Amino acid sequence: MEFDLIARHFARATPGAVLGVGDDCALLAPTPGIQLAVSSDMLLEGRHFSPQDSPAGIGHKSLAVNLSDLAAMGATPRWATLSIALPTTDDAWLTAFARGFFRMADQHGIELVGGDTTRGALTISITVIGEVPPGEALRRDGARSGDDVWVSGVIGSAAMALAYRQGRLFMEQIDAARVLPALYLPTPRVALGIALRGIATSAIDISDGLLGDLGHILQRSQLGAVLEFAALPMLPAVRAYLHEQVARDCVLAGGDDYELCFTAPPGKYDAVRTAADNAGVAITRIGSIRAEPGLAVVGPDGQPLPFERTGYDHFAS
Repeated sequence: MEFDLIARHFARATPGAVLGVGDDCALLAPTPGIQLAVSSDMLLEGRHFSPQDSPAGIGHKSLAVNLSDLAAMGATPRWATLSIALPTTDDAWLTAFARGFFRMADQHGIELVGGDTTRGALTISITVIGEVPPGEALRRDGARSGDDVWVSGVIGSAAMALAYRQGRLFMEQIDAARVLPALYLPTPRVALGIALRGIATSAIDISDGLLGDLGHILQRSQLGAVLEFAALPMLPAVRAYLHEQVARDCVLAGGDDYELCFTAPPGKYDAVRTAADNAGVAITRIGSIRAEPGLAVVGPDGQPLPFERTGYDHFAS
């Protein structure tokens, strides 16, 4: 039954691999002289997604969050493995899941080359493999004092959608409809990550909240930063609720944005803008790196705003 399930839903041609799905191992031939970037993520029902969520959306998101890790390293996606624990064999669910998964895979040229299936609580585990030229990977430890801090897209939308869905924040339905896609269908910034190679000094994807993830860059680079709250890019549907503390927390410390936060020297301003334009992604300068340790968020008057820097806890009980 297991092999029939794999054949029905996940066996596809893999021209970029020597051998794909169907054997004990995949056989891969990396581009000569190129380094491999490897990342794994696990998604659990009830913590990272709801039992009521669309299976196609789960397929999309499960691969998108992994591709976001490759984007943060400036890596070109090549291959993926997928392991799923399923409480029951549900062909309709798997058909929809595979549709969402492969739609995202096809958009980014990544091939499914292996994995596993078993019975158990619904759990999805994906490993992605990408390629990056030696010395060009974007890392967390390369920020320098004086660098600008940038972020792609908009932030806070996915966390606001989750707060709305959990009843922690009231939103008008028209506003909720504008933020919910960010939670269900995130967009990995793969093209931007690749375009920033040789320009950005450090990068990370915002999966656990802006402050927490930028904090990882600061810790690894042994530096501090000042962010301008008024500069943070967000949808009008998010900005309209900033009088609520929960909304401000969503913007600063909410997760599931899957945007890129990166640093670059001020002298690279035009190069950063050109890279973003070429990738078709909006970016915003939100602050600067400083030598003094610590992370401050300041208001329009330049005075620090109070906040609690916490990570994002997906569907925590």
